Amino acid sequence: EKSEEEVVNEWIRFGVRLGISSALHPFEYAKILIQIGYEPIAPRAGKTLFGHSVLILPNIFQYAGYIRRVDGFSGCFRGLMPKLVGNIVSSHFSENIADRLGLAVAIENKQQSNSEPSDEEQYESFKKQLRRDIVVRSTGILISQPFHVISIRMMAQFVGRETNYTSLFGSIVEVYRQDGIFGFFSGFIPRLLCDLSCLVVASTATYLINRHIVHDPAAKMYTSSFAQFICGSIVYPLHVVSTCMIVSGSGLKAGRLPQMPLYNDWRECYRMLKANGEHKRGSSLFWRYIRPKNQSIKSGMAPYPELTKPKAW
Repeated sequence: EKSEEEVVNEWIRFGVRLGISSALHPFEYAKILIQIGYEPIAPRAGKTLFGHSVLILPNIFQYAGYIRRVDGFSGCFRGLMPKLVGNIVSSHFSENIADRLGLAVAIENKQQSNSEPSDEEQYESFKKQLRRDIVVRSTGILISQPFHVISIRMMAQFVGRETNYTSLFGSIVEVYRQDGIFGFFSGFIPRLLCDLSCLVVASTATYLINRHIVHDPAAKMYTSSFAQFICGSIVYPLHVVSTCMIVSGSGLKAGRLPQMPLYNDWRECYRMLKANGEHKRGSSLFWRYIRPKNQSIKSGMAPYPELTKPKAW
């Protein structure tokens, strides 16, 4: 069992993560609005490094600044409370569920001897940790999804200036009134697929790379972060789909035509987003642009300026 010092350290680390998440919430807020296709700031005409004409959209800092100008500083933290509640509740119960199932944390046995663990010991440790991580992540998503839905819909109200989702308990009533009990799990499947696929692939890639390619202990520290970044980029469209499914049909202006279609299921949502080249909305937070061939004005977008071709000399 964990010692008292280890438990205290875990809670300290968890508190630090919550603090960082709270401080960065305005940027997460802006990213959610980008994912649902809301672009209130008109893009400006510009060029890429290779000289191609493009329309440059505001970066994440400019977008967050726009939210602050409209709703003030406190308005930048809309949706934060249910997100924090969901994180705290899911973290506590998911860890307890894993412990009750007998899925202990894998600990590398390096203190007993100076030699490296054998390949078989490394493989068993990898399997043990992966099983626990899958259970913790799955149960965490399941428990936090109702709070995640409320948080996303609170932020999506920015589009239509609604006040349907204000307090936590009032939002619970509103979700149930709109969609019934299943409304609390809108967007659950793509979110689960996104997180679990990223977890399994990144963990497996990290294990294989550290075992067969990277042998420097210092370099091994960065393998996991690199693998998670690559896998996260690949499955990112599922994150967009999950956000759109939470908002679509919610009764908010952001979730109905002409801002957003009413999707029958998450697979249709993915197909439509990919067909329009919008399945990676929000993946780039600093260099956001639209090529001329993809110009299309929706209700949630500010008017586009005209792109003029340079004169031939």
